[in-house]
Amino acid sequence: MISKKFRDAVKLDSRAQYELAWEAGVNPTTLSQIIIGYVRPRYGDPQVIRVGKLLGLEESECFEKEGAHRRIDERIA
Repeated sequence: MISKKFRDAVKLDSRAQYELAWEAGVNPTTLSQIIIGYVRPRYGDPQVIRVGKLLGLEESECFEKEGAHRRIDERIA
């Protein structure tokens, strides 16, 4: 699951989301689906990492910790 920091960085970047996606080699629709939570990439997903690098984020800053991901799932279930 992506982190709030990653999501906020995408939204606050001066580039349009589709421009950021193209620069990272990611389909703009895929990035949009990741940001809104429709697609939930696993930790280490290379598409997320490429976008994160363009935003100046380290790999670890792009994803929630595994335990946090599990707690959210447990509340939903």
